[in-house]
Amino acid sequence: MPNKDFMKAAILAASEGLKLGKGGPFGAVVVKDGKIIAVGSNHVTSTNDPTAHAEVMAIREACRVLGTYQLSDCEIYTSCEPCPMCMGAIYWARPKKVYYASTRHDAAAAGFDDSFIYDELNVDPKDRAIPFIHLDEESAATLFSTWNTSELKKEY
Repeated sequence: MPNKDFMKAAILAASEGLKLGKGGPFGAVVVKDGKIIAVGSNHVTSTNDPTAHAEVMAIREACRVLGTYQLSDCEIYTSCEPCPMCMGAIYWARPKKVYYASTRHDAAAAGFDDSFIYDELNVDPKDRAIPFIHLDEESAATLFSTWNTSELKKEY
């Protein structure tokens, strides 16, 4: 059951980030057992880090607080529908649910249009706007076999 107070906290994080000039109008919180364990706001322009989106910042902090790279017992509340990068981070973190307020279309209307990234996911890598060129390097493949036989391997 969604909790509007948690969504208000995500929106407040976005608002405070805007007031402090940290970045774009986005905020997120990670919730576990009915408590906020991490808060994130967009820090892209203040840190010159294109990956410093609110959801990523909140996920990083939640994982640090919990001492894990999995958020399977958590929920994420975010002020806006996550972009493709944040959606990827969310899937890797594996929370139970994600609640969002504004939509990607609302974000696009404000100048944050990521529809081209969604489109690029379905384009052959070599034909993307930024070409992705496969360089077949045998030594790279050995990394996977080393991983599969490593005693230090942790499944994720």
